[in-house]
Amino acid sequence: MAWRNLGSLCSFWNFRSIFQSRTTEIELGTHTIKSHGAALAKNHMHDWLILLLLAVIEVILFIIQPFHRFVGKDMMTDLRYPMKGNTVPVWAVPMYAVLLPIAVFVLFYARRKDVYDLHHSTLGLLFAVLITGVVTDAIKNAVGRPRPDFFWRCFPDGKDVYDQWGGVLCHGKDSDIKEGHKSFPSGHASWSFAGLGFLSLYLCGKIKAFDRKGHVAKLCIVFLPLLAASLVGISRVDDYWHHWQDVFAGGLLGLVVAAFCYRQFFPSPFNDEGWGPYAYFKALEETRSNTHAASPVNALSVQVMGAQNVNERRGQNGDPFAAFSADRYTSIRLDEIVSGEK
Repeated sequence: MAWRNLGSLCSFWNFRSIFQSRTTEIELGTHTIKSHGAALAKNHMHDWLILLLLAVIEVILFIIQPFHRFVGKDMMTDLRYPMKGNTVPVWAVPMYAVLLPIAVFVLFYARRKDVYDLHHSTLGLLFAVLITGVVTDAIKNAVGRPRPDFFWRCFPDGKDVYDQWGGVLCHGKDSDIKEGHKSFPSGHASWSFAGLGFLSLYLCGKIKAFDRKGHVAKLCIVFLPLLAASLVGISRVDDYWHHWQDVFAGGLLGLVVAAFCYRQFFPSPFNDEGWGPYAYFKALEETRSNTHAASPVNALSVQVMGAQNVNERRGQNGDPFAAFSADRYTSIRLDEIVSGEK
């Protein structure tokens, strides 16, 4: 008799666990672009307006003239490197630092159907890149450090001319001279580490790289974007567009900004819930709290039905005392559930 009661109880808990598992799977696909996209974008309208403002500031900083630092004849020793083209063109930077991470975000959305993850990862990435761009160009214009190839930008014919104080009198193209005073920090390095650094943190959380299971292969995936950003920074030194200090400062700047922007929307990758944004878990909690009121009624119905079936079988077997005991047990369980709800 006790074994039968135990079997009924186990069946109930198995049904409940299956129901909860199925509920979790459904919840993962309930927050889509169609259902929650418009409301989510409206809720973050001010954030998107700030992004637009940052883009305008970035354009202004790119147009204005940088500070023309004094460059003397004795300083030209370290500024005579030849002028070369860009190994990584300027137009390619947004392609791998912005569009590539967004493509990865879209792939994860296609699998999980979580609009919070797609929206917040895209918003965080754009903030990381634009904040980095504004800070980088602001420092560039304020510092005005000459590039390693400044001599040939200033004197394209190789004939150097100086004023009475020993300062350069450039006669090269205005655009080349303007760019020649934008060495510190490296824009390529800062943008690369901002975009790809954000992607690295995103992948670190999604694949649970720090799940304490010792899968070192996951770290290879995490380090891959950082390796690409590092190679871009090295190319700037090889092309003689930057000093190594420019690349180091730019990379550090981009990585720090990316980390701050990522943590604005996502938990730490070391966290057990680092695979999803804060907004997803908040929405999930609200959904469960709304359905929590109905769940005890469902559990109560399951127990009552199970007890009634047991009573019927025992009554058919000619055991009235057992049926009475089961009815009493059912009444006690009902009282416990009701008192628990109160």
